Amino acid sequence: MTDPATGQAIPLEPLVTRILAANPSPFTYTGTETYLIGTTDVAVIDPGPDLPDHVEAILRAVAGRPVVAILCTHTHRDHSPASRVVQAATGAPIIGCPPLALDDDGPRADAAFDRDYRPDRVLGDGEQVKGDGWTLTAVATPGHTSNHLCFALEESGALFTGDHVMGWSTSVIAPPDGDMAAYMASLDKLLARSDRVYYPAHGDAVDKPQRLVRSMMGHRKQREGQILRLLGQQAGEIPVMVEQMYVGLDPRLHGAAGRSVLAHLIDLKQRGIVAEQEDGAWRLA
Repeated sequence: MTDPATGQAIPLEPLVTRILAANPSPFTYTGTETYLIGTTDVAVIDPGPDLPDHVEAILRAVAGRPVVAILCTHTHRDHSPASRVVQAATGAPIIGCPPLALDDDGPRADAAFDRDYRPDRVLGDGEQVKGDGWTLTAVATPGHTSNHLCFALEESGALFTGDHVMGWSTSVIAPPDGDMAAYMASLDKLLARSDRVYYPAHGDAVDKPQRLVRSMMGHRKQREGQILRLLGQQAGEIPVMVEQMYVGLDPRLHGAAGRSVLAHLIDLKQRGIVAEQEDGAWRLA
């Protein structure tokens, strides 16, 4: 899965350059994509994992220009750890999502939380960071994690979507922090926007973002419908439901799929549609 563009600074538009980290996996696709914003001074979005070659590629692309901000969409370890190294090299403040580190009682869908993330400034929904000729606005999008932010580049209509909307797969919603109701509300929030293009942290750019968001919302509704049909036949345990719902899925991803099924069940339980039995199986309420 190694991408030939790993470590290369690739211009995507006048204010945007992408650098791919060499951390491919079944959960990160070809790797984490770091974005540099600006020309005379820059911001770094999602500096990624603390890999020496990747940090070197970021600093090489910065090329001595002032770094106004190091921005993190969320605190999974494939997104924020390199922020400290880039900060040490540039003196730039770490800005963006609030700190969050939780233990999970199930298989993680991606990298664990970054326990050492310490932002110099937390951005609330609608707050901005500005440089020479560019403005980034924080867009709160909880769901994948409760602290997830997207960043809108006001001058070009681009939205940097982190893991909320990816260019290769749907985002895994893994309780206890991942929240399906919040995720759907965040998708609805993006649907109401008029962004021109999405630049995700994993996968290709999305040039028809509204269409993709509608498709993702429809996909989640289909999964919900599958769950309700299965529970309409008999009470179900999550591993059995995963086998029936995700036919042909890479077995390495079954744990992650189970977390998303659990997120759906928690949402349905909160809406009074399903109930959990004492033996851990689920049934219609």
